[in-house]
Amino acid sequence: MGRIFEVRKSTMFARWDRMAKQFSRIGKEIAIAVKAGGGDPHTNPALRRCMQNAKSVNMPKDRVEAAIKRASGKEMENYEEILYEGYGPNGVAILVETATDNHVRTVANVKSIFNKGNGTLGNSGSVSFQFKKMGVFKLKPEGLNAEDLELELIDFGLEELGEGTGENGEPVLVIRVGFTDFGNMQKALEEKNLTPISSEVEWIPGTPVELDEEAAQEVLKLVDKLEQDDDVQKVFHNLA
Repeated sequence: MGRIFEVRKSTMFARWDRMAKQFSRIGKEIAIAVKAGGGDPHTNPALRRCMQNAKSVNMPKDRVEAAIKRASGKEMENYEEILYEGYGPNGVAILVETATDNHVRTVANVKSIFNKGNGTLGNSGSVSFQFKKMGVFKLKPEGLNAEDLELELIDFGLEELGEGTGENGEPVLVIRVGFTDFGNMQKALEEKNLTPISSEVEWIPGTPVELDEEAAQEVLKLVDKLEQDDDVQKVFHNLA
């Protein structure tokens, strides 16, 4: 078991703004999960995942329950999930996951942010080939034998198991599986009574790009601006 490569994260905007953004992101994920599979987490694995992720960012339980209730109502907005692809400064590849009820507004905002940040919004497929779509589960390492766990999870699609960091820099075990094995791994961990700190679908870069600190900060400034847009859920890039 080794240390899993993780792209550097943008942490420029204030903590409370970041928390509000996380709550908004998870609220949309809950809405999408409930619309697709209903409001009962016992029969909706996607909703269970959303609730785990809500807990990982300290989203209050009453807010989670309110989001589920809203999503179960007839008046709830229908969000469309759209992936935008482009290049930032110095040729860094960027993927932008959005959930929107107005794609015209969203594409205009994303394009404007790219342009102002010395980047270029590309066409579908222009960037995503440089990434691999994977399921990523993070576990608390306490009480776990990583080598034994690795052997136990191979049959459920495990591709990588290594050390990483959580939201606050704490050590975690990181499990990565191919996107098509996400459900298999989620079920396997539940059967082993292992509750992930978080379970996400992420785009993992194949070849990270090394830049000096000044050039890297220019890229991260663009990433930060994208992350702050209301329609943006997650931003992935290949900056090392």
